Amino acid sequence: MPVSDLTPSAQDYLKFIWSAAEWTAQDVTIGRIAEGLGLGASTVSEGVRKLADRGFVTHERHGRIDLTPAGSEVAVMLVRRHRLLETFLVQVLGYRWDEVHHEAEVLEHAVSETFLARIDELLGHPVSDPHGDPIPSPDGRYRRRLDAQQLTFAGAGNKVTIYRVSDADAPLLRYLSDLGLIPGTELLIGERRAFSPETTVRVAGRDQDIALGAQASDAVWVVPSGHP
Repeated sequence: MPVSDLTPSAQDYLKFIWSAAEWTAQDVTIGRIAEGLGLGASTVSEGVRKLADRGFVTHERHGRIDLTPAGSEVAVMLVRRHRLLETFLVQVLGYRWDEVHHEAEVLEHAVSETFLARIDELLGHPVSDPHGDPIPSPDGRYRRRLDAQQLTFAGAGNKVTIYRVSDADAPLLRYLSDLGLIPGTELLIGERRAFSPETTVRVAGRDQDIALGAQASDAVWVVPSGHP
């Protein structure tokens, strides 16, 4: 069904449910949606009930929420819209990567499929957004590196390349960008100290170590260097 046939709030719910399950196995619940969208639990419960009535989600009582095939199909298109718009805002309009999430949230409800297709063509059909998140194809295909893992859990002494950075925290994005920790950057992971929450890395070509706290290293996903 066309994305435009859904209300903006229904679109937000479907996109959030899909995105929340993209990088973690944690269950998507009413509480998690409410926190992520800044809404009350009762409002979210009613919205999820309406989506379930339309066959877009299944909801275990007081438990997890899952997209149905129909819901997933729509959600992937919403994710595509959002990530294409973020890419357009950065590459064409000169936004910083920490500024684009909210702007794309507003625009994604208003643009037409024709407009999105023109953006996609203008950008040369990008496969990832400024944060490294994969952009689904026009027919809904979605591919990401299955070997990507959070920097926190990458082994000491390994050479890795930053694959994506979570866009959930704008100040953290600015901090990581100032350090040069953006998708495509190659890192050497230093030795980990016992009982220390810090992860030490060194950017390839530099001679200074960077110590990252858990919040920062959890937000960075890496893949082994030298692998396609």
